[in-house]
Amino acid sequence: MSNFQIPPRYEALAAQYEELTACRIVLQEKSQYRLISPGGEQPAVVSGKYQYEAASPSDYPAVGDYVMADLNDGGIAVIHHLLPRTSVFLRKAAGSARQEQVVAANVDTLFLCMSLNNDFNLRRLERYLSVAWDSGSTPVIVLTKSDLCEDIPAKLSQVESVAFGVDILVTTAMEKDGYEKVLAYVKPGRTVAFIGSSGVGKSTLINRLIGQDTLATNGLRNDDKGRHTTTHRELIFLPGGGMMIDTPGMRELGMWDSTGGVEQTFRDIEALAAQCRFSNCSHQTEPGCAVRTALESGELTAERFASYQKLMQENAYAADSESYLASKEKKFKEISKINKRSKKR
Repeated sequence: MSNFQIPPRYEALAAQYEELTACRIVLQEKSQYRLISPGGEQPAVVSGKYQYEAASPSDYPAVGDYVMADLNDGGIAVIHHLLPRTSVFLRKAAGSARQEQVVAANVDTLFLCMSLNNDFNLRRLERYLSVAWDSGSTPVIVLTKSDLCEDIPAKLSQVESVAFGVDILVTTAMEKDGYEKVLAYVKPGRTVAFIGSSGVGKSTLINRLIGQDTLATNGLRNDDKGRHTTTHRELIFLPGGGMMIDTPGMRELGMWDSTGGVEQTFRDIEALAAQCRFSNCSHQTEPGCAVRTALESGELTAERFASYQKLMQENAYAADSESYLASKEKKFKEISKINKRSKKR
């Protein structure tokens, strides 16, 4: 038996499927799943009808999803329905194919991990923030390996210049208070996820939170960067009742129609653009361009503006599939409805 319980927001919906059991996906490897129900964990696959009706890759279950499944008396369970997501972290699938990939679903707090050694990269952080804001989760920046940084205040100041309205934690898993800062966000019934490049110390932090070395970790390579350790996405239940998703280190985080998240991350540039003389200003040669004025005065750096333009261009390239746009509109209508119901409660 497990201590798994379906969140109250799903109880009425789950009751409609009398022959099925509400479960949560805890592990995914290609088309194979592992789910947890009140009776415990077991392997699972999606039904043939589910595969036939799926309009896009993001329609398939991912780690963190709540589903309705036939448990088959403890054998291989069959997943028939995906319950509406409250949040979903999407990225462009690795490689050249124009296809989306769900990294994690139903996450309340998304920890964006970046180490304070050679992994430190503001432009990558802007990318992570954009996708995080668009997911519906609340981002929190975790700066790891502070013991390897010689000037923490300078690095922290740089992060603050691009992370408006986001909590920033400076940690090292080697000290007790390093993981206690993260633990403050892990509440009973809430789900957090860790996202970041390979070797930034996610697994080490998680092991400290769990209280044992459950996840494999590796030290630094000769170039002062960490080795990749986690190989799959997995949901882990913590002793205090919280839940945590660890993800493989990302060598790339391709944008997948995260325009809203980009606008949130670059709200300073959006505010400047609203002051331009022309509403369709391209911020190139038009007179009365507030963005160009800010660039010339040094109020806005060329690097940040270039990052903004690049992410917006990636979004425009990704979001041109009619079937994808239809499924995206449906997805966010569901998220909006379920979030409104939760707030009323």
